[in-house]
This record gives sequence, C-alpha cells and structure tokens, in this order.
Amino acid sequence: MPTSPWQHHRNTGLADDIDFEIKGQELQFVEIELDPGESAVAEAGAMVWKDASVNMTTVFGDGSGGQGGGFMGKLLGAGKRLVTGESLFTTVFTHEGRGKARVAFSAPTPGAILPIKLDTLGGALICQKDSFLAAAKGVSIGIHFQRRIMTGLFGGEGFIMQRLEGDGWVFVQMGGTVVERVLAPGEELHVDTGCIAALTPSVDFDLIAAGGVKSMIFGGEGVFFARLRGPGKVWIQSLPFSRLAGRMFAASGASGGGNRGEGSVLGGLGDLIGGNH
Repeated sequence: MPTSPWQHHRNTGLADDIDFEIKGQELQFVEIELDPGESAVAEAGAMVWKDASVNMTTVFGDGSGGQGGGFMGKLLGAGKRLVTGESLFTTVFTHEGRGKARVAFSAPTPGAILPIKLDTLGGALICQKDSFLAAAKGVSIGIHFQRRIMTGLFGGEGFIMQRLEGDGWVFVQMGGTVVERVLAPGEELHVDTGCIAALTPSVDFDLIAAGGVKSMIFGGEGVFFARLRGPGKVWIQSLPFSRLAGRMFAASGASGGGNRGEGSVLGGLGDLIGGNH
C-alpha cells in the first residue's frame, strides 16, 4: 500500500476521474481538484475550505443521483443513511467556474484517509458505519447486513455496516495506522472486531472463540475474534475511535471505561462479554 501522502492525477479516457492529494500524517485532509462541471459529495461538516467557484448544495440522501428522480427515491437514499447512523443530508460541491478549482475535506478523528477506486474492487466496498468521508459524485452509500446472527450480535460492528457502490473514487476515514491485507482463497486472518475498517464483499466474515475460558475472562480481548477468510482485501485500523474514546473516558475519572464493540446490540451485556468491564 502506498505511503502517505497519497495523490492521484487524472487518466485520460476516464471522464469521471478526479484529481486529489491527501496531505498530513496523523491528522489528514484530502484536497480534491475539480474541472468545470465536476462534483464531489461529502459528509455534512467535513469541508475545510473551497475555492469561490465551487458551489455548495445540501441534498437529501447520499447525493449519488442513483435512486431515481422522484421523492420516494430520495427518501430511500436518506433512509439508508439514517439506518447506518449518518445524517439525512450530504453536501455536493460543484465547480461552476472555469479552469481548475479545489475543495478540501478532513477526517474528524486522528487516523488516515484512504483513497479507494471502487471499480478496481469490483464496484463495492463494505466498511464501518461512520467511515465514509467524501467521494466523486455518483457513488452510492447503502447498507450491508451481517449474514450471520451471531456475527451481528457479537461482532462489534453490529448488524449494519456501510456499502459503498460505484466506479469512482471514495475516501474513507480510519483510525490510527491502516494496514491492507490481500487474502488468498481460503486464507484466514483473525482480527479484533473493532479493528476491522473495511473489506471487499468476497471476504467471508465470521466469529471464532478467542481462546479458553481463562483467556476470555482475563485476556482483555473479549470472547470473540473476527475470522476473515479470503479471497479478497481487508483494511485493518490500529486505533478504532471507540478504543481511543474509551481510554479518554477512563482517564477522565468517569465510570464506564472503554467500549470496543461500538456497534453491539447487547448494551451492557455486550460490554461484559466483549471484555470492556
């Protein structure tokens, strides 16, 4: 995986390709260069700065334009975002002047911004519910449900994750340092459930026991690991925001400690099972 800062310059023949550069190390932002008429879509509140010729419009839903022109199509797009814990609205930035114009977006937490071209992954990426930062207009933000009930209950990410679809660039935010692993068919990787940042749909996601009873109770790693089985790609983050927030919360002297299974539907029982209390 290339090292930061990443940058990309347009390939001739790809009409929807955008130029961008990711700047910074631990506190990154992505700077997107637009030609006249080109647009980028981002989460509300993610913008750092923009050129004056870039017009900003708040839209209902994910701004992809892929749900049809009617009200019900827009309502469906907004509903998907609401289910994944995002705002009902996104912001579309369109260059309406001449020449080149730029707009920049930043991640809300320390970590890395990862640029991914969806058509190189077969057109889809599954990631954490709050991972999406920005994209070339046309990328759809949908829902991915865990296929196994136990994975949804104990997998840390819950039943619902984000599914990004399209053929353009997307920019996803991940905590700490990001590692990309390519899994061969049948190859397995065991990961802390909170450290799974993203994966391709071809990767099988299941849970396995973390070890014996002693390890489960006293090991501090919870009862389950995520078992990821190839083929496909997996992105692992070294510092999930929930882990960072838990450390800060514990250091403040407040009760509660960490919550490493931020998406668990079990509440306090999930904290106990997950090794958080």
